[in-house]
Amino acid sequence: MIKFENYIIRPIENSDLALYFDLVERNRKRLEDFFTGTTSRTKSKEDTEVFLAEMIKRREAKTYFPFVLVNSETQDFIGFFDLKNIDWSIPKTEMGCYTDKDFTGKGITSKAMKYFVKYCFEKLRFKKIFLRTHESNKAMQIIAEKCGFEKEGVIRIDYKTTSGELIDLIYYGMLK
Repeated sequence: MIKFENYIIRPIENSDLALYFDLVERNRKRLEDFFTGTTSRTKSKEDTEVFLAEMIKRREAKTYFPFVLVNSETQDFIGFFDLKNIDWSIPKTEMGCYTDKDFTGKGITSKAMKYFVKYCFEKLRFKKIFLRTHESNKAMQIIAEKCGFEKEGVIRIDYKTTSGELIDLIYYGMLK
């Protein structure tokens, strides 16, 4: 668990079903294109329960690590971080994240990401963390650079959106 100011970043649990579903539901429209798996697998609480169980099973296998960003005063979920596309032979991982629409632009994601990156290097012992973002996501580009990620390049036709469009993504990386 990572604590800073009035926030906690912690692994997601099966008991988080209602709060996690509500976080996705509140932000579904803005997540649709770039969190395709999440939005397609959480259309109902029943779907979300299955999806959560699968995420936790993957965490136990050390192939995926899902975390929630929680307001420690209200216990509301205000964001989500995950580590995916893990290659333990390097070891490296891709970081994904999103913040609730009501908490964007307040600096919380930048602070959370700085603490989360430190945790990934120190506790999980990754040597490289990377993230991918679309050119339209200026906020994530600013956050990545503010947190010390370096732009490594643009990979052409690297992602398929929910609508089926093939798009280029900007890669950012950080070494321990």
